[in-house]
Amino acid sequence: MDGKVKIAEVQMEPTILDKKEKLRKCLKLIQATAQEGARLIVFPECALTGYVFTSIEEATPVAEPIPGPGTDEILAACQELNVYVVIGLLEKDGNKCYNAVTLLGPYGLVGKYRKVHLPYLGIDRFVNHGDIPFTVYDTEVGRIGMGICYDGTFPEHARVLALQGADIIVLPSNWPEGIESFPAYFVPTRAMENHIFYAAVNRIGEERGVTFFGRSRFTYWQGTILADGKPNEQDILYTTIKPAAAREKHVVAVPGEMEADFIHDRRPEFYGLLSQPQADASRIR
Repeated sequence: MDGKVKIAEVQMEPTILDKKEKLRKCLKLIQATAQEGARLIVFPECALTGYVFTSIEEATPVAEPIPGPGTDEILAACQELNVYVVIGLLEKDGNKCYNAVTLLGPYGLVGKYRKVHLPYLGIDRFVNHGDIPFTVYDTEVGRIGMGICYDGTFPEHARVLALQGADIIVLPSNWPEGIESFPAYFVPTRAMENHIFYAAVNRIGEERGVTFFGRSRFTYWQGTILADGKPNEQDILYTTIKPAAAREKHVVAVPGEMEADFIHDRRPEFYGLLSQPQADASRIR
């Protein structure tokens, strides 16, 4: 392997509650992107379930544990095709439910993440806050950190993953119309702030009166847009990268005259307010 990895971002339309049909479609898309040489395949938030639920009772029948029936089928495809897949779903764990993503690969379940930052929108009004620390998974296709949609608006999320050595942050999303500035601005900003690759994958389609606009985006640390998704239609973005390129944080424009180190130059002793509970930060209101 020459260190290069081909990544596919699958911009698609989930069908709410129709989990069987959506799983079938996702498996078909995994097969198609693998045939194009993709080793890492990323789907949107809640790709297996849909998002705009009216209650937790309505959503519970399509939620499942991780691992569970849906992820087992995707895992079998990963093993057959030698690929890694990141996909969003609702996770059932005892009497709790989470908006989750899971990373599956040829050798099994790599990891999962539960959405930490919850907006008052769709299923996020009813699920539990995520309780899994931000984690980087070291795989043969790079060091991968995961977030979900609204997490990306919080710079602390990406910075913690970058400090753990992430090469790539993947952000499965359900961005509705009205926030097109999110992929336009914060996606390249998070990549630049942390000297990483950042893959944000949005869904499309209308679900119960909410329209999702697509425009998935893959960026690199210089603000370079490596791939852009079409607005309002299904699309697959392919990008070939060298994940290890994100590991050199020391940037030299002119040796000895113009240099910057995105990690070493931090001054965390001045950042104390960032880690204080919300009640202690109330002074900013």
